[in-house]
Amino acid sequence: MTKTRTGKSRASGRITLAAVAQHAGVATMTASRAISQPELVSPELRGRVERSVAELGYLPNRAARALASAHSNVIVVLVPSLSNAVFTAVLAGIQDALDADDYQLLIGNTRYSDAKEEKLLGIYLQSNPDGILLCGLSHSERVEKMLVSSRVPIVSMMDLAGDPDQLSVGFSQFDAGHAMTRYLIDKGHTRIGFIGAQLDERTLRRAGGYRKAMDEAGLADPRLQVMVGDPSTITLGAELLGRMLARVPDCDAIFCCNDDLAHGAIYQCQRRGIRVPEQLAICGFNDLPASAWMNPSVTTIGTPRYRIGFESAMLLRSVIKGETPAATQIDLGFTLMARESA
Repeated sequence: MTKTRTGKSRASGRITLAAVAQHAGVATMTASRAISQPELVSPELRGRVERSVAELGYLPNRAARALASAHSNVIVVLVPSLSNAVFTAVLAGIQDALDADDYQLLIGNTRYSDAKEEKLLGIYLQSNPDGILLCGLSHSERVEKMLVSSRVPIVSMMDLAGDPDQLSVGFSQFDAGHAMTRYLIDKGHTRIGFIGAQLDERTLRRAGGYRKAMDEAGLADPRLQVMVGDPSTITLGAELLGRMLARVPDCDAIFCCNDDLAHGAIYQCQRRGIRVPEQLAICGFNDLPASAWMNPSVTTIGTPRYRIGFESAMLLRSVIKGETPAATQIDLGFTLMARESA
């Protein structure tokens, strides 16, 4: 990601229609017609223009054409889920931070899909947003091109970027996964399983932290990892615990990549008469509200979801106003919530 992601050159460098036309080897009017009225252009010319649009990252910007230098007071927010309590808390923080300035939020649900993210971003950028808030650090090549071309300031939420020029607010998912696994090891567990679902970038980083801790302790065993791409649910947690025990009957602890799975695992243990934590310790991630009230209560990683949304929005707001942020990376940390289940 280039330095344009910090918002330093927001008003310059946008890919123009003329550049698309030149790249495609057609007249500017032909390129315009291929984009706005494709039925009037031959399939061969339309294909050339479409390829140039994709390769250059061109974005038709209706608002910019009307008033190129205007602020829209629009902030684009893309999250992977609107039903997950993790992201509803993030959105609440964003809303509270931006209410005073009367920003309008364009909120999109990517459903953990690169294609959906590409489509939403392409549509929303036509509103000439003042800034963008994105979940995560990994995006498709097409999205990266659109972001660079837009010259709009962007803040990445939930994890910390390795590039100091990229604005990000969150915590180290890797370190949190390592800390939870280390906690279980220090409790004397040696057969610690990892259950993962959805397999988005945050889950994979937590799994990376788990593997590092297991390697360091000389406890690594690939059979102890059960990971599937299915959406995370309580039901899936119960099912995956069953798979883990069928594969590794002597497993003595389970680190679930989120609390939904941990809840399901605990319910499965209760159905099977497995005592938690005496026979099998269970841990989760994110500290959802129900986790403190489960029986047994769930040991988990507390994450500052509301603060991530709030601080991300405040950071973006300062960059939009032309201020130099005190820090480009804001690490809000995490808390290991030791409870009854482990």
